[in-house]
Amino acid sequence: MVIIGAGEAGVRAALALRQEGHAGPVTLVGDEAHAPYERPPLSKDTLTGDDDPQPRTIADAAALAAAGIEWLAGRRAVTIERADRRVVLADGTALAYDKLLLATGAIARRIPFPGSGAGRCLTLRSFDDSLALRRRLSPGARVAIIGGGFIGLELAASASRRGATVSLIEAQPRILARGVPAEIAEVVHRRHRDAGVALVCGTGIAAIEAEGEGAVVVLADGRRVEADLVVLGVGAAPVTALAEAANLTIDNGIAADATLRTSDPDIYAAGDCCSFPLPVYGGRRVRLESWRSAQEQGGLAARNMLGAGEAVSAVPWFWSDQHDLTLQVAGLADEGVRTVRRDLTADAFILFHLAADGRLVAAGGIGPGNAVARDIRLAEMLIGRRASPDPALLAEAGYRLKGLLAA
Repeated sequence: MVIIGAGEAGVRAALALRQEGHAGPVTLVGDEAHAPYERPPLSKDTLTGDDDPQPRTIADAAALAAAGIEWLAGRRAVTIERADRRVVLADGTALAYDKLLLATGAIARRIPFPGSGAGRCLTLRSFDDSLALRRRLSPGARVAIIGGGFIGLELAASASRRGATVSLIEAQPRILARGVPAEIAEVVHRRHRDAGVALVCGTGIAAIEAEGEGAVVVLADGRRVEADLVVLGVGAAPVTALAEAANLTIDNGIAADATLRTSDPDIYAAGDCCSFPLPVYGGRRVRLESWRSAQEQGGLAARNMLGAGEAVSAVPWFWSDQHDLTLQVAGLADEGVRTVRRDLTADAFILFHLAADGRLVAAGGIGPGNAVARDIRLAEMLIGRRASPDPALLAEAGYRLKGLLAA
């Protein structure tokens, strides 16, 4: 068994192969020198925590060795020779496989803005990226963040906590335009504004010009945002070059079926790099950039590489911590045609999204700490069961959603 990519999905798959009883060789190939680590802290604790931040490892070298997993660190796969079932690394090493898992992840998107300062923009995807940003986030530093999605907003929260002066620029009319209802986005907007973040929405960027050691972001409406540091937070692109060169089918990432098998029956894909059909949504093809999805897909891919033939059954789930707020989303909100609001406290609420036939298809909530966690988890279970709960009970704050599961 050979796994390309030592991130969340790849490492979980390697460990799952052992847990499922596979006794043969397992090789894990990663292009970073660091031991495999968690990525969610990169936009949060790594930027704001102790003076000497360290990666939060998924499994260190000793743990991988103890599991009998050969970990090839700092190595890059360059070719898949499908006819001979082997992978060739950049140093010429050839790895034969019976089954191959591509868990190549995603990279930060870069937009080729015009202007002499465009090349100075930083991105965040790796631990080293986070350290480079941390060094620049000194008190009083002027930081311009381009992108009002989750990563941009988490960066804005961390930068303001470090004492930086933060401007966030979003071309859409509001932040979190993709996948989060306006009611929740408005709460996030207010919290950032109250923390001193200047949010500029509804205008594009004409250019990024170099100025001294920093840059000036020139907006399409003529306004200028002066910055010591410009950070791009405009999403991630799946890493598919290796799969494309091997003539595997590509469709918003490496295309896989519901068992995570690609167009080659001996090659599987998992994590941010792949798309697959979700049975709970009638086979709609999705690509999920989510920590928990990567974990779940790693385990599923491992079992299917061993012949289990299991289909994806998990409901998409995502969370984001910003300032003192936690946002959680289960399911796909755009599948819904009706929204029901449930107020938990004065500063926490959940929006339930129902399909035309009454099925619960998504739920999103926001509040301090873990205020929405329990009800979002119960909603996730209801979505997975394709339940059609009474909207009146969903809206009733005093009603325990666990009763709907029992029904």
